[in-house]
Amino acid sequence: MKIAIVGAGIIGVTTAYELAADGHEVTVFERHGAAALETSFANAGVVAPGYVTPWAAPGMTSKVARYLFSRHAPVRVCWPLAAHEVRWMLRWRSACDLPTYLANRGRMQRLAFYSRQRLQQLTEDLQIEYDRSQGYMVLLRSEKDRKMVLPGLDVLRDAGVKFREIDAAQARLVEPALNPDTEFMGAIHLPDDEVGNCRQFALLLKNHAQSLGARFEFNCAVAPLDAAQPTLLRITRDEDAAPVTARFDGVVVCSGVASAALLRPVGLKVPLAAVHGYSISAPIREPLNAPRSGVMDDRYKVAISRLGNRVRVAGSAEIGGDPAYKRPAAIQTLYKVLHDWFPGAAQHANTGSAVQEWKGARPMLPDGPPVLGATGVPGVWINIGHGSSGWALACGSARVVADLMSAQAPQVDIEGLGVERLAG
Repeated sequence: MKIAIVGAGIIGVTTAYELAADGHEVTVFERHGAAALETSFANAGVVAPGYVTPWAAPGMTSKVARYLFSRHAPVRVCWPLAAHEVRWMLRWRSACDLPTYLANRGRMQRLAFYSRQRLQQLTEDLQIEYDRSQGYMVLLRSEKDRKMVLPGLDVLRDAGVKFREIDAAQARLVEPALNPDTEFMGAIHLPDDEVGNCRQFALLLKNHAQSLGARFEFNCAVAPLDAAQPTLLRITRDEDAAPVTARFDGVVVCSGVASAALLRPVGLKVPLAAVHGYSISAPIREPLNAPRSGVMDDRYKVAISRLGNRVRVAGSAEIGGDPAYKRPAAIQTLYKVLHDWFPGAAQHANTGSAVQEWKGARPMLPDGPPVLGATGVPGVWINIGHGSSGWALACGSARVVADLMSAQAPQVDIEGLGVERLAG
């Protein structure tokens, strides 16, 4: 088939590779000048399937209310809220009941474990060399924090995830650079999980897709789909130029938050919202003072990852407000957590070219899991709504969509990941 993919983030690039590997004629359209410049650009880099869970969880509504008055809140509602964000939050609240949460968590984790397997297979088969490190550790500051994670440990056991509960002394053996002056209760160590540079992987996999014949067209704005001719794309390659049209056998929408506007004219109402996260990336000052792999401060929900010769600190979940405004308190929380655990690890004395401070939008659906596959509109497919787990779900989601487009049964249970869920 002649297939168009809209969006060249990690979701679009992995989808392009899988479809090109299946022998399809693939063209990717991206509004930016390069791949992976939005959500995929500077995320935490964590691939930990057992910790992939919906934001819509029992007790989350009360937690968000309490966080309104906390300076270092991991989740925050900012003002003003747009009308679609208010509607999104109402749907999110209704998905926080226990049965819905358990079903959605199961869906996400099945896909996440499959996706990690696919990521590792691609990395090995294609010999992709990108900044990555093995192992992941969740740091628990107090006994209260430990009690909060106990239900999650049952989930890990049920999923067959390899982990161990360790005390502070054992945690320091795993990560010798942990600040000796920071007291903490212990940690959960997951040796099979990993961290990796999402954008670097996307750029390298893009090259492999191109070697299979996939074409990437950058600086191309795609207009919302036409209900009468949904696979006839209207593309603007220059702001001042007239749109051109191109017809395809199939269109796969992978364009993050922008997907909702693209799909609305064909009758698909996708409740996507941008939940923003922050990160700082800085050069390692002294390797012995930096983490070996990745850790998560469970209290502040901030991840610290070693990506090659840089340290990345990422966290926060923020809905509403001005997308272009970087809230100083959110950035300060990242610096605080880095200093608490790895003081002196990174060169962050200035915020010039050496240190990158980033805010990015995660395209999130109210109940958590992404939506994959056929839309019911002839020729239109979707791979959207991965939220903060896009890197952890990307390779598996792409393979699922490619299998569905080739009329093959996916190698993972995709119950509940279809477009019919949007009507709920």
